[in-house]
Amino acid sequence: MPGGCRGLQSVEHITLTGKAKMPDYIEIKFKGERKAVFHNPLQLPFRPGDYAIVEAEKGEDCGRVNNLHPTRKQIEECKEQKRKILRKALPADIIKIRQKQSNESRALDSCRNKVKKHNLNMKLVDCEYQFDGNKITFYFTAEKRVDFRELVKDLAGEYRTRIELRQIGVRDEAKRLGGYGVCGRKLCCAAWIKEFKPISTQAAKEQNLPLNPNKLAGSCGRLKCCLIFERDFYNWAVTAFPELAKPITTSRGKGIVHRIDIFKETIEVRYPDEEIETLSITELEKNGYRCDKNCADKPAQNGGKKDNKKKDSK
Repeated sequence: MPGGCRGLQSVEHITLTGKAKMPDYIEIKFKGERKAVFHNPLQLPFRPGDYAIVEAEKGEDCGRVNNLHPTRKQIEECKEQKRKILRKALPADIIKIRQKQSNESRALDSCRNKVKKHNLNMKLVDCEYQFDGNKITFYFTAEKRVDFRELVKDLAGEYRTRIELRQIGVRDEAKRLGGYGVCGRKLCCAAWIKEFKPISTQAAKEQNLPLNPNKLAGSCGRLKCCLIFERDFYNWAVTAFPELAKPITTSRGKGIVHRIDIFKETIEVRYPDEEIETLSITELEKNGYRCDKNCADKPAQNGGKKDNKKKDSK
């Protein structure tokens, strides 16, 4: 069958008449990885990547179809805010979008000059025109609260439209501008992360990573989001090993667990004479140490919490 497995993904949208039915709710992506779900009341046919004109605050905006299968939570949020798709973008709309992108670059340069003129302690990050031109949003970062009222007046006088200055954090800046991490892949915050979670150096300690700020920091200057991706797995994997920094007795004598390597399945034991010996789990078991990874629940693939509730005995 042409399309292979692709046909299976659309089964839930085939009606009894045999015609494809478009989803009622579609996720639209705008500039800077900004995403939102919109109602598709006219059942307009869309494919990922298509341009769509949507209802915006006091006007219209344009974005690209990102996902035809939003989550239930996203759909409920859309229902509350009553966002909807108005129509498919026309060729003339695409030309207008290209012109808008060119105008955004010039507006950002102009705003930077005005920031210097007003001597404001803020860093401009990005500029975004609403599709219909009824609003221009400037994104910036700043360490403290900034009084930009005079700047807004200046910009409104030049562009004769509604001006919004929105302060964002450094992690939001990285998400908005995008880029690539040291791993060579697109930044997770720009690719798929929807909400930022708090991260501490404790996550690095649990994974036996060197506490080097330069290596632990992402492009935003904060701790890398990926530090918490495998945290649950590491916490589960170490249950097969003796506790770090705890006393242990081997065939050589008493020592302290100096280091654990879950991938090589070895530990380093430091003895009173400061010598270090590397032992495998197999060697430890020969010395009477017993612990199996099954003694702890393996974490869920999605990083979910373990269910520690005891089952009722029958």
